[in-house]
Amino acid sequence: MTPPRKKALFLYFELAGYVQACMEQLAASHEVEVHLMRYPIVAVAPFQFKLNENIKLYERKDYHNSSLVELVKHINPDFVFICGWADKGYLGVAKYLKKKIPVVLSLDNPWLGTLKQRVASLMGPLYLPSLFTHCWVPGEPNAKYARKLGFKNDRLLLGMYSADTPLFANFELQNRELKKQSFPHRFIFMGRYTELKGIRELWTAFTSLTNEERKDWELWCIGKGELDAEFPVHPSIKKIGFIQPDELAPYLAQTGVFILPAHYEHWGVVVHEFAAAGFPLICSTTTSAATAFLHEGKNGFYPTKSISSVREALLKTIHLNDDDLLSMGEESKKLAQNITPKTWADTVWKIIEQ
Repeated sequence: MTPPRKKALFLYFELAGYVQACMEQLAASHEVEVHLMRYPIVAVAPFQFKLNENIKLYERKDYHNSSLVELVKHINPDFVFICGWADKGYLGVAKYLKKKIPVVLSLDNPWLGTLKQRVASLMGPLYLPSLFTHCWVPGEPNAKYARKLGFKNDRLLLGMYSADTPLFANFELQNRELKKQSFPHRFIFMGRYTELKGIRELWTAFTSLTNEERKDWELWCIGKGELDAEFPVHPSIKKIGFIQPDELAPYLAQTGVFILPAHYEHWGVVVHEFAAAGFPLICSTTTSAATAFLHEGKNGFYPTKSISSVREALLKTIHLNDDDLLSMGEESKKLAQNITPKTWADTVWKIIEQ
């Protein structure tokens, strides 16, 4: 007799394409029945999803805090993943399931030592480790905070976010020969047009370059956000707007170097995506994902969030020859394979089996 399929419940906030890729991998490689709850789609990132039959979707707005527990009883999961501790209903599920099955807290905040985090580091150890069997974080900057919340290394997991690496690796494969023949001298930014993403500094730094300094390089920007109205009118800057992941291919084919000079980025899956696509990277020192996917000088540069530092990183890149840029892209590809949807799915399965 075939044993029943294991069930995993994910209590999420905003859903993105890379999340779907990971869950589909879990359903396919380990035949897990996936149940996924999400918050409403946000206007600045209106991702569209086509979930396969192995993923059952629930809308958070359709459930009161009390009815969440009833849903959990109905699903009877073998594993539960909860995004943070801001949603009281989600916390209620953790309390109900306490010590019955693996209940994993996801955390993507890096340790910054703010007053709020210091208070959390005093209070968190008193109750979080008793509610959750594990804490899953994207990388080491986030693990530092998790340890301060009381989670020991044996209950701490890395690799909580993964790009859809097969998708972006396929983009790289499609564009490889074309870029070897003529490397595109175009920087590409992809993200929300907000102050925290450092988009103002990027626009100012790029427009400050003289024609001689800029040579034939351009800047293409994909996204939308509150700074849309400030988008500069410049012959070498292209405004693309928000696009769906399956519309990215032509833009990846025509651009060469990814840049994200964020003031502060909890993680930044987009860094992983462009690394998997074989792009050299320029990321601020405050972008946590860069700690995993950017090695200074080997596959990119680390500016600070200042305009002068971003400008310097742009010039360093412009002064490189195309062969050096191609070599940097190869290094990005290697680093991108350290975390994949498969490693993500394997982590979930390992916890379920334990």
